[in-house]
Amino acid sequence: MGLAMETKRKISAVTAQRCRAADRKGKTAILDEFTATTGYNRKYALHILVNWDKTHLVILDGQTAGLKAGRSKQKRKPGGGRPKVYTDEAIAVLEKIWAFDGRPCGTILAVKLRQQMPFFITDTDFGPIISPEIASALTAISPRQIERRLEKARKQHALSGISTTKHGDLLKNQVPVRVYFSWDERKPGFFEIDTVAHCGNCASGHYCRSLTVTDVFSGWTELRSLLNSAHRWVKEAVQDIKNSLPFPMLGIDSDNGGEFINHQLINWCIEHHITFTRGRPYRKNDNCFVEQKNGDRVRKTVGYFRFDTEAEQAALAEVYRFTNPLTNFWNPSIKIIAKQKLLNGRYKKSMTCPRPRRNGSV
Repeated sequence: MGLAMETKRKISAVTAQRCRAADRKGKTAILDEFTATTGYNRKYALHILVNWDKTHLVILDGQTAGLKAGRSKQKRKPGGGRPKVYTDEAIAVLEKIWAFDGRPCGTILAVKLRQQMPFFITDTDFGPIISPEIASALTAISPRQIERRLEKARKQHALSGISTTKHGDLLKNQVPVRVYFSWDERKPGFFEIDTVAHCGNCASGHYCRSLTVTDVFSGWTELRSLLNSAHRWVKEAVQDIKNSLPFPMLGIDSDNGGEFINHQLINWCIEHHITFTRGRPYRKNDNCFVEQKNGDRVRKTVGYFRFDTEAEQAALAEVYRFTNPLTNFWNPSIKIIAKQKLLNGRYKKSMTCPRPRRNGSV
């Protein structure tokens, strides 16, 4: 990427003064340096250095005018340029739909806008504010444009929580470590699992948790509410998820938390012939698929508040009863199917939205 025009002007002003004070051999060296720095053509660079900050008198329309090489002090008139494609009203509608859909990323929101715009137009909350022009603009908007337009709103809603993972060291040697999932993984049934703590800003005492289970291949996600992180609740929730899946559970991969590394869950996996693996300590990216769903499905839905009663645990269960089918049957899910390294050192990724059928095939 070349230099900005403002930077080139500053370099031209300084170099022109040096060039006038130098001898013939020095001028040649300065000109070589100037063309290499700015990328200008040699004749054009020579013209700039010779005429910079000099006034030339010319006759325009019968009047004498002075022309001076350098930066114009006249400000650009307002207006002009390309016409606005996305008006303020269209961006306001985009922000409202984005908040209504749970604040998804631009790639997912672009797909949903194209598929669901007829529903938004007929909805009583959105219909009156979506004109045909706005609907046409939002249907054609690109994912990158969505990210740019929603950048300010996304920063206003950025939240973070605290870590409450306590290591289960006694049985770690019985659970093998799995660092990554191969790019050639083509079979649903291998899940990453994790818990989300609903402790608010204080991790003391008992509080509810959400169990997140995500299929690595298809992105199928199941959520369950737990009264706390007791081994029994975790095992029963995993068993309930296994019984409700449209395809068999073949393996689970967790972090090193004590709610997973315990006799009850390990024995249950052995009994049901389920492969049980774990990630490395302090390496959250080993469980990147479920970590992403923790923020996208749990935090965006129920937030960072503290829930610590049976009534609140039941309320979470009721929310997830509707969230699970919405996530798995309605919302698109992105999956990387190929990753290729280019000659410039960057990576090119190919995406798809896989979904398993009821018989377990894809």
